[in-house]
Amino acid sequence: MNMPNKLSTLRILLVPIIIYLLLLNTLVSSIAALVVFILAALTDKYDGYYARKYDLITTLGKILDPLADKMLIIGVFTAFVEIGVLSTWPLLIIVARELAVTGLRVVAADQGSVIPANIWGKTKTTIQMITAIALIINPKIFNLPFILTEGLVWLTVLITIYSGYTYFAGAKVDYS
Repeated sequence: MNMPNKLSTLRILLVPIIIYLLLLNTLVSSIAALVVFILAALTDKYDGYYARKYDLITTLGKILDPLADKMLIIGVFTAFVEIGVLSTWPLLIIVARELAVTGLRVVAADQGSVIPANIWGKTKTTIQMITAIALIINPKIFNLPFILTEGLVWLTVLITIYSGYTYFAGAKVDYS
């Protein structure tokens, strides 16, 4: 297994640890969750960097990287709902978008086409991670202004929806 795939695997393995720490819902566990989440987010940055720089792009990596991203974001946002930091509807929008785009990619693959990640998908993941960091910080570690956290949640929802739209709008698939 090459380094990028090891980083994606590490991100997957960190997900239950982050969720466990978030569900403890204490100051110490929130700080630990923040540190582990940032580590997981950095693995996302560096797995792609190493894969491109050293031409280590593999079929396994094409599966692991987006799977790790989805597990991380859906897991963390589910924990936020459980501890009362987030309402259910942003989580449902995130999950629905991920399922829809994954389904689109399956249909495209069945028709011999690949739908690569686009700038909006990458932006979505970045905004989701920034929002997750803000929600981990607030209010246990530092009390962020409501307008900031609420604004980030709305921005996350809007970019999540728009990024999903861009995949469907640009897809060359036969839906019949």
